[in-house]
Amino acid sequence: MRNNNYSSRCLIISFFAISILQACSSSPTNSRYNQTQDSAPTFKYDAINAEEPTPTYVEYNVWTSRPYEIRGQYYTPMQTGKGYQANGNASWYGQKFHGHKTANGEVFDMFELTAAHKTLPLPSFVRVTNKQNNKTIVVRVNDRGPFHDNRIIDLSYAAAKKLDFRDNGVAPVHIEVIHVDESGLVTIGNKTQTQDKKNASVMVASAPSLPKVAKTILPVKKPNADPSAYERASGLFVQVMAMADGDKAKDLAKGIGDLLQQPTHIPKIENLYRLRIGPLENEQSATKVIKDLKNIGFDKAFAIDLSPK
Repeated sequence: MRNNNYSSRCLIISFFAISILQACSSSPTNSRYNQTQDSAPTFKYDAINAEEPTPTYVEYNVWTSRPYEIRGQYYTPMQTGKGYQANGNASWYGQKFHGHKTANGEVFDMFELTAAHKTLPLPSFVRVTNKQNNKTIVVRVNDRGPFHDNRIIDLSYAAAKKLDFRDNGVAPVHIEVIHVDESGLVTIGNKTQTQDKKNASVMVASAPSLPKVAKTILPVKKPNADPSAYERASGLFVQVMAMADGDKAKDLAKGIGDLLQQPTHIPKIENLYRLRIGPLENEQSATKVIKDLKNIGFDKAFAIDLSPK
């Protein structure tokens, strides 16, 4: 019975997702964003628990590498980012774009360490160093932009917080692509891993641990999260359900996240995977999410406030 319920819900999610996509295709383009100006989230957010992505080998993807045009300017994406490094200004984007599709079809989550670049392959892994304070993080490039002459990369809100330039809006940075060959050889900027052992500040998947390469883009592998980190996460969430099967939880999270255009989290607490949506802006947003979930059969969803007391 449990498997039948799970399958039924997956079918319901698929049906509603198709309906929403059809509705979106007929909507005017100027209604895509609810905000006219970008902003930070409306609640206090600490990026300390934001996890850096682990670079892995990624197959070249023709679909995300097609030339494109923005405001009369034509861009041709690179076939490989190997050896790429640059200096310039970084900006950040957040609430306005949160929950909307990125250039490679993912959903933008301003609380993940991601970035946008005009021509790097999607996805790419980039080490970003804030030249004002020498803070460094690794981000995953999954979007296009920024379309300003004086900026080379657009970082997520969480990434800007980690690099400590959220309040300034723009910061001078040095960026280096972390490229992993199919054999597992790593190049950071214009140096291979063996040349850069002393200075490399990122952990990458070593050759023996890399999976057999598929003919598709491989998902980013993240280390297992500490459940206590999720318990300390700040913000308002809606918990959809809890289950023992992690794979089913991930499948449902992807379907629900795409359908509702909201970020999802699956902390494992007390041997159960807790499927949660959020962080959300406010109680009104949580109420709407709960209503949407009930419409597709998840009538036991409830709000959970993990904000500091």
